[in-house]
Amino acid sequence: MTGQVSLVGAGCGPADWITVAGQKALQSCDVLLYDELIDPALLDQAPKNAQRIPVGKRAGGLSHKQEEINALLVDLARQGKRVVRLKGGDPYLFGRGGEEAQALAAAGIGYQVIPGISSALAIPLEAGISVTHRGVSRSVHIITAHTAADTLPENLAQLAKLDGTLVFLMGLGRLGELSQALIALGKDPATPAAVLSGGNSPHPARVVGKLADIAARTEAAQVQPPAVILVGPAAALDLRSTQGAEVGLTGTSEFQEKLADLVRSRGMIPRSLQRAVCTPVPEAIPWGDLDGAWVVFTSQRGIDFFFRRLVEEGVDLRRLACCRFAVIGQATKTALAGHGIQADLCPGSFTGQALAQTLVQAVSPEERVYVFDSVQGSSVIPETLIPRGIPCQRISLYDTAYETLPHAPSPSCVLFGSAGAVRALARDGWKPGEGITGVCIGPVSAAAYEACFGCPPVVAETISAEALAEAAQTVTLRL
Repeated sequence: MTGQVSLVGAGCGPADWITVAGQKALQSCDVLLYDELIDPALLDQAPKNAQRIPVGKRAGGLSHKQEEINALLVDLARQGKRVVRLKGGDPYLFGRGGEEAQALAAAGIGYQVIPGISSALAIPLEAGISVTHRGVSRSVHIITAHTAADTLPENLAQLAKLDGTLVFLMGLGRLGELSQALIALGKDPATPAAVLSGGNSPHPARVVGKLADIAARTEAAQVQPPAVILVGPAAALDLRSTQGAEVGLTGTSEFQEKLADLVRSRGMIPRSLQRAVCTPVPEAIPWGDLDGAWVVFTSQRGIDFFFRRLVEEGVDLRRLACCRFAVIGQATKTALAGHGIQADLCPGSFTGQALAQTLVQAVSPEERVYVFDSVQGSSVIPETLIPRGIPCQRISLYDTAYETLPHAPSPSCVLFGSAGAVRALARDGWKPGEGITGVCIGPVSAAAYEACFGCPPVVAETISAEALAEAAQTVTLRL
């Protein structure tokens, strides 16, 4: 049976800029072909067993030829696969999605097209520029400055006469030639202009000036592609929030997604510095010994892996009926409730040490305690309970490997939700440069930060994502 292909626009920004339809297609695909500069969190939306194939096309670098991508889409569909072609921005706006659609149609392959937010709109928006604005710009014209003949756009003379906003894509390498040509064709040299790089670009930039000097300003700022060029009165707008500061995110994709929403709601721009990959650990779970014991969770991910193992190993949920459950904090408590179980114990302070001390008060010596966590988890609970005569065993359910993203940006502050995320960035050579403040969720991650980088971080008032984002806002307001 022939498969189906979905040409999906990724939205040219953070993962949650994708449409609901695009996300649904991702979550049900067998194969994912994706461009460069896609938010890594989107790749995690595909099923774990889905094949992931990078087919990024970048100017001046190695890339797949369009004909190769077309042929691959056809071949995979003929194998009966559900294929998602995840494209930066919108599939059809200078994305060559139309060529892919033509190739699929010629081969008799069914396909759907799911639109996305184009860089022509998303990058100016992120930079605080509205490409249309009452009394400033009544029209917007999107032009590719990169042609097959390697020449400037043929209709540049007509474009120079327009009063609206000119948006040039893929033209950074010809900015000087482009601006000079527009002036020679009658565009006022004092016309506002801007060069913007953002979204998932490894080198964010915002350069504003006039048509006469924008090329020199851009060169001085060492702006690197990809970039969007704006020409017109709207380029002088600055509608950014009061902070507009970039904030680096670390940790798992779920944690970063939650943080990103909180950061954006406070007027800051989230940038992912890290990708976390969690894999199951085949350590045996003594299901028979859990009857009447305390089951302790120190993370939401631990709960997910625990109940996944329960289903995979065919264990009846009713075998846990006599267990008592303890969690480290409110988020973990909520995650446990999602499986229909209310926690019996949750400390007032959300730390491993607080949980251990609370267990000392609640558990009797004849009871057993099983702590389910990650390979990187702390031993503070068994080290606290065992000397007091309380049997306690740690069982690792998953392992977390952190990957520092290439060309990680240098934001004004970086948020850390775990000691593991701190150590992973340090291991990969990252260090807080001048003007960069580390913000940690609690004392454990703060201790790791100081040990790795030799300077104290800012610590959130409480151990929660909300407090971490609030601390970041306080830091950026001081900068």
